[in-house]
Amino acid sequence: MTCDHLVCANCAGRVSEGRCPVCRAERARLQQQQGPFSTLSPATLLALLAALLAVAMICRQALA
Repeated sequence: MTCDHLVCANCAGRVSEGRCPVCRAERARLQQQQGPFSTLSPATLLALLAALLAVAMICRQALA
């Protein structure tokens, strides 16, 4: 989950803007929870998968 669409109950602003201490704390907590692939778009992940498959096929042909 990203904080782009979350609205703070304390200040009624977007959490991503960090207007109040509650927003800033929640934004920091969400950033710590995100994994290494959370910032990648689905298109980028598909491109990485395609590249991995291409390398696997090349290695398979080289061993055969």
